[in-house]
Amino acid sequence: MRKERTINVGIKSADSIDVIFTGEYLCKGIQCTGEYCFGHDLSEELLFTPTYKECFFTLKDVTIGIDFHWQMDENQSFKGALKLFVKKGILIAVNIIGIEDYLTSVISSEMSATAPFEFLKAHAVISRSWVIRQLERKIEAGRGEGMKDTPEELVRWQESEDHIYFDVCADDHCQRYQGITKAFTPEVRKAVESTWGEVITYDGKVCDARFSKCCGGQTEEFSACWENIDVPYLKSVKDPFCGEATEEVLKKVLPSFDQKTTDYLDWEVSYTADEISKLVAKRTGTDFGTILDLIPLDRGASGRIYRLKIVGTKRTRIIGKELEIRKTLSKSHLNSSAFEVEKLFDGFRLKGKGWGHGVGLCQIGAAVMGEKGYSYDAILKHYYKGVTIQRLYDRD
Repeated sequence: MRKERTINVGIKSADSIDVIFTGEYLCKGIQCTGEYCFGHDLSEELLFTPTYKECFFTLKDVTIGIDFHWQMDENQSFKGALKLFVKKGILIAVNIIGIEDYLTSVISSEMSATAPFEFLKAHAVISRSWVIRQLERKIEAGRGEGMKDTPEELVRWQESEDHIYFDVCADDHCQRYQGITKAFTPEVRKAVESTWGEVITYDGKVCDARFSKCCGGQTEEFSACWENIDVPYLKSVKDPFCGEATEEVLKKVLPSFDQKTTDYLDWEVSYTADEISKLVAKRTGTDFGTILDLIPLDRGASGRIYRLKIVGTKRTRIIGKELEIRKTLSKSHLNSSAFEVEKLFDGFRLKGKGWGHGVGLCQIGAAVMGEKGYSYDAILKHYYKGVTIQRLYDRD
């Protein structure tokens, strides 16, 4: 049986980083405590290790929700070790921590710590599965085929292996990880401890357990968002639960900044022709002229567009996949790519559903299942077909 692994989490990249050490840390045999400021002229890699379990460090002005409409800076505190180094003139802060401690924060950062207990357990299992699978992907053969960048078509997506200097980042690009800053509850710790080492597997391999905020009534297939491959346990499934979330349930399960997004199930955005033409030019770096049409070419099983033709007076190009479409047609990101295009007299109206890529577990739907009394294994097997729940490692 495997042992619990540690993970390198990229927290912040900047010209300078302010750190406050609470408790004693050792760096090259020297005891460090209190406040320090490190700059991008750092000449060597520094590793700060805690001398006892209760130690933690605080990084000032960590950006969360990068490029999303809820982006903000906040001070965040972390257990474990801190590594600082410079790459390409930028100072990078990385937290080195055991996976189980990492998960306690992820569960409290992705969703509220007051969410239903069986949902918290299910999320612990999929977050553990996802991060272990990402570690395995890094030592396997490279990225799957499917990226395209030609004058006629741009198709791309983002993955955790985009990160070169650490395993995963701490933001929505990977999994939200905000250290001990978020309020932990005994229920969160119990959810992690009661599923300690548990993952979902398919055909003997740890699952790449994707998840999103709200599928909009039906989950999406893996290939609509990432590589053009079939992932048997990431098929599209009907999900009536996310549409049943009441305001009371949402307050239990969503972090405060997520509660600001009230149109997560059904949403609508309108642009004049001038607005969308300027927006597309800015977001793509290409002048399409006046946008004449937006034509969905291919949709996934949930209705999410993964190939969209943009027709302009100066240029026409196809873009994909879903995240590229969402970023191109918004100042930050559209809620999802599951939208219909309505041409107006002077512009376009996009009427959509769902929040996120929609693949795998729907967080709001799964939270409703937990509220209704479904067990964590029933929640997992609803969203991930044919999987087995397996314990990879026990406590040391």
